[in-house]
Amino acid sequence: MNIKSIIIALSFLALINCAIAQKPTVFLVKAERLEEMKSRIKSGDAEAKTLLDKLLKDANKQLNEKTPSVMDKGQTPPSGSKHDYLSMATYFWPDPSKPAGAPYIRKDGERNPEIRDISDHKAVDIVQKAVSLLSLAYYFTHDEVYAKKAAEFLKVFFLDEATKMNPNMNYAQYIKGVNDGRSTGILDTRSFADVASAVGLLDGSKSWTKADAAQLKAWYTQYFDWMKNSKNGHDERKAKNNHGIWFDTQMLAIGLYLNQTDYVKEYLKTTLARIPVQLELDGRQPLELARTAALSYSTFSLQAWFTAANLADNVSVDIWNYETTDGKSIKKALDWLLPYAMGEKPWAYQQIHEYKKSDFYILMLQATKHYKDAAYATALQKLQEEKGNTIAEIYYGK
Repeated sequence: MNIKSIIIALSFLALINCAIAQKPTVFLVKAERLEEMKSRIKSGDAEAKTLLDKLLKDANKQLNEKTPSVMDKGQTPPSGSKHDYLSMATYFWPDPSKPAGAPYIRKDGERNPEIRDISDHKAVDIVQKAVSLLSLAYYFTHDEVYAKKAAEFLKVFFLDEATKMNPNMNYAQYIKGVNDGRSTGILDTRSFADVASAVGLLDGSKSWTKADAAQLKAWYTQYFDWMKNSKNGHDERKAKNNHGIWFDTQMLAIGLYLNQTDYVKEYLKTTLARIPVQLELDGRQPLELARTAALSYSTFSLQAWFTAANLADNVSVDIWNYETTDGKSIKKALDWLLPYAMGEKPWAYQQIHEYKKSDFYILMLQATKHYKDAAYATALQKLQEEKGNTIAEIYYGK
């Protein structure tokens, strides 16, 4: 082989190795989709470039944001350590018939403003949003400024001894005068699935080292064990409404992140077993329809199902097209909800808050990808004004 042939062969191998190295480890979106978007951006595709510009605008806003931690809250959990996550039950209020207001009583759908006095839930949401935006921005640009800030959020919240959250949810959504925490509080950390999926986009960054990555996996391993073995974890897994399927999304995402694919495949039996329990044959979700914001909760539950379906794709389990022997499926649930969400049929249940069509738009983005149904494409077109979630557009758009 002459020198020219050797150079060509080495160049070809370098290109292959580069392509392999660039393939991201993600779970909520297909790696091929992100590679396709990166290729489109490089080739000057106008739509992809517009999405990148929006992403960078959003990511740039995060660069000057303060990195929150569980140490910021003004209250201390019963454990005596602020490192433990703490939140109050969202829909519980002081009982006016009691001198001290406790035990608190439930007012479904009405948020007690006292919950804002404890900042942990907000901190979780801030970290998820920042890490998702900054990691994706780094993947597309390889600009270290984004990786550095993403790493800062991750280290402050999960890794640094002085500020990190302990890997448990023992004191989440407590009810004054009733308990110190509830299984339902695990819903607060559903966005940990997004973090687990996004962090792989930082691979190769000098700001997020292999040691950092290993430390975060160690944290998630402890949290995963708590989810599997704690009383709160056991109770939330048994939930028959949206709480149960949202619990599953954490178990699936974290299992994938920790490379426990056999566990994920086995666990998906639990997820699929929820369909005959949670859904009616016509697609209704009775436990969500019993809520005071029934349209919102029906959509919220389907968001969890779609999240689980995206995660299940990683181990070749098809939730999108799964049907029980009597014909129940998440597609039927979507079909039942569609005319109500679009305002084409009057809603016969309670909905005490304004319905956010932007949430349904994200469902339609994904539905048009997985189902050849003209009704979904039509709905998506009508919902164009509900655009605004740049990450969803990048993950699931055209």
